[in-house]
Amino acid sequence: MLQAYGQLEVIDMPVPTCGPHDLLVRVRACGICGSDIHGLDGSSGRRIPPLVMGHEAAGEVAQVGERVSGFAVGDRVTFDSTISCGECHWCRSGRINLCQNRQVLGVSCQEFRRHGAFAQYVVVPARISYRLPDQLPFEHAAMIEAVSIAVHAVHRSPIKLGCSAAVVGSGMIGLLAIQALKRAGCDPVIAIDIDPHRLAKAEQLGADLTVQAGELAPTTAAIAEATGGLGSDVTLEAVGNTAAIQTALAVTRRGGAVTLIGNLSPRIELPLQRVVTGELTLLGSCASNGQYPECIRLLSSGAIQVESMITARTSLEETPGWFDRLYNGQPGAMKVIVEPWA
Repeated sequence: MLQAYGQLEVIDMPVPTCGPHDLLVRVRACGICGSDIHGLDGSSGRRIPPLVMGHEAAGEVAQVGERVSGFAVGDRVTFDSTISCGECHWCRSGRINLCQNRQVLGVSCQEFRRHGAFAQYVVVPARISYRLPDQLPFEHAAMIEAVSIAVHAVHRSPIKLGCSAAVVGSGMIGLLAIQALKRAGCDPVIAIDIDPHRLAKAEQLGADLTVQAGELAPTTAAIAEATGGLGSDVTLEAVGNTAAIQTALAVTRRGGAVTLIGNLSPRIELPLQRVVTGELTLLGSCASNGQYPECIRLLSSGAIQVESMITARTSLEETPGWFDRLYNGQPGAMKVIVEPWA
């Protein structure tokens, strides 16, 4: 429980009530997201205490709501982090990630409070839940939410077989996007980051070229050299600050497209002339929109790899300590998986 900003405690709570359209899930694994870390100090404005955070999770069905069909006690499941209403204009038009009544698991803001999955049990609507194959480990399934964000961003981007692609930021989402772009047939796929260790991981996971970001001119030159002097056809930006977005715009060819995934800074400085005179297409990518079944298949088949991104597995009791370490920027840390029944 986030009792106050900077104060995370393990407490006893009643088992949540399973509504008629819900599943009560025994949480077996829940990933600590960067947004949870930013929520620790209140900087995101999306984690108002008191709140149980956690939205990247998987587990077993412990109880089935009386009006739910298609699920049984014991089923292995994961679930979307976005809880859409199913009734607004956006839901009815098939864009559930843009739901005007959208809630997010493990988030508390002025509009709603929804306790999340850093707990032994969580209640979620059955309509956002998905069965898992037996061979997929729970800790891998807990990363499907992150995989879906990367896959949705690739779907949003105007990709053609053999087009060049760059990814700015080789954190969790960037590394997943690199793998998704490779599966989509992009060639080459180029990773850009300021951290050489993250670039080494990007190369391990399939990047054809890695470029350590610094001054814009040499970074742009390196991408141009790898793409016949043109720049990348498509660039995905997975950081969300001014420097990273300016890098993404600079390395993209004239007439190319930049898909913005990162959401770290609420405001950035945009080089308008680069966008206008280069006739660049800017696309926003929010959460995911029905990609969970596809992502389950990609993980189950090994087409997307996540094991090497898991830094540690931890119990509920040790979770506050890991939050402190991640908040303070522990070197090399990427994804910590909380196992509430460990």
